[in-house]
Amino acid sequence: MGKEGNILAELGFEELSWPPTEAQIARVQHEGKRRAFERARQAPFYRGRLDGIDADRLDDPDEWARIPVLHKEELRAIPPETFQETFCIQPDTVTVEYWRSGGTTGRPLFYPRSAEDVAVALEAWRRLWLAPGCTAEDKALLSFPLGIHPNGQLYARAGETMGIGMIWAGAGTSTPSALQLDLIKTLKPTVWLGMASYGLQLASLAERDGFDLANWTVKKVLCAAEPLSKSKRRKLEQLWGAEVYDQFGCTEGSSMGSESDAHDGLHLWSDLFHVECVDPATGRSVGFGETGELVMTPYFGNTVTPFLRWNMGDIGTMIERGATQGPLSVFPVFRHAARTTGFFKVRGINIGHIEFEEFIHSYDTVTDFRLEVAEGETLDRLLLQVEFRRGADGPAQAEAIGGAIKKQFEVTAEVEVLEPGRLADIFGSDVKAARFVDSRGP
Repeated sequence: MGKEGNILAELGFEELSWPPTEAQIARVQHEGKRRAFERARQAPFYRGRLDGIDADRLDDPDEWARIPVLHKEELRAIPPETFQETFCIQPDTVTVEYWRSGGTTGRPLFYPRSAEDVAVALEAWRRLWLAPGCTAEDKALLSFPLGIHPNGQLYARAGETMGIGMIWAGAGTSTPSALQLDLIKTLKPTVWLGMASYGLQLASLAERDGFDLANWTVKKVLCAAEPLSKSKRRKLEQLWGAEVYDQFGCTEGSSMGSESDAHDGLHLWSDLFHVECVDPATGRSVGFGETGELVMTPYFGNTVTPFLRWNMGDIGTMIERGATQGPLSVFPVFRHAARTTGFFKVRGINIGHIEFEEFIHSYDTVTDFRLEVAEGETLDRLLLQVEFRRGADGPAQAEAIGGAIKKQFEVTAEVEVLEPGRLADIFGSDVKAARFVDSRGP
């Protein structure tokens, strides 16, 4: 494994087999919380935030809950030119990579990473291939963005360490979608990985061109970087003829988990991260099965940026064990419910983005959509642009969908039918295609 292998050995990773035992996980958690706490205390940002917390009692949930939850807006409030000296605990000279934070709103943040951080991340991303059973016998077309955001590059680099044949396509901004479909036709990958919405976009273009993806070579689809609703999953499975695996992580940590073969939630790497569902009002962890906001603390990949109880902006429930009997069975399961920022308020009505995706993809004829709320002369307007599968009666389907929106969401929408592939042109160079757009003024 070279340099990365030496770093992991120094961290004790030789003891963490795949999967780790429960005893190993418990040891790592005890040591990791203390390590994360001590590293955070070195940063000027945390000065005064951790006063009075007993570092010897961090395994006590009450003591741990006294640590304030950290939110992205607190880091955005740090001027970019002073971020290194305010939040980081090592000089810039140890940095080997910079990772851009994800998301589509607010000022992006850039996090320095040491060689040790990157080595840990490669182990975390390697697990994203192991979880769905990918091996050196597989060939994969990677359609995640390739750039300063780390997800796509680390998928590819980790896959290559396992001998997986990697096709570094990147998003449609790097390799046009028509060329990506041509790569699928000619190179015959067994795995496709990218954002679920882009998978639907490729399928829509394939539908337009008469290319039957469902009867081609891709048998596994790996998705991350955006919520995956049940209906969107069904649509992907239908159009690609493949088993879909949802996967999960954040730039502040790394890859954090994946579905198992049971597809009953996201198994989180509890030997790499301390993960909690917390009550936003109290900051205290809620019980298994209770809804809360997901908060994470890295045990290892925090040698420069000491994240401590980072709020990921995801709402859901945690359960202690999932249904699988496979390697992932030792890890707890997070079931995603919503994003804290994922909704429109239109004429006093909240329309959740995930809820709307579930609704629109329940129509088998729909291949892609875009929903916009805009200012009208008197009331806000809700505009839905939608593409249908070849042979569908677009006007009739649009009328039915408009009526269903009125009934389910209590808001009238204007529905526009587009030719297949038109939305791909509208999304253009967007890395994360903006299917929900609020164009109202401030």
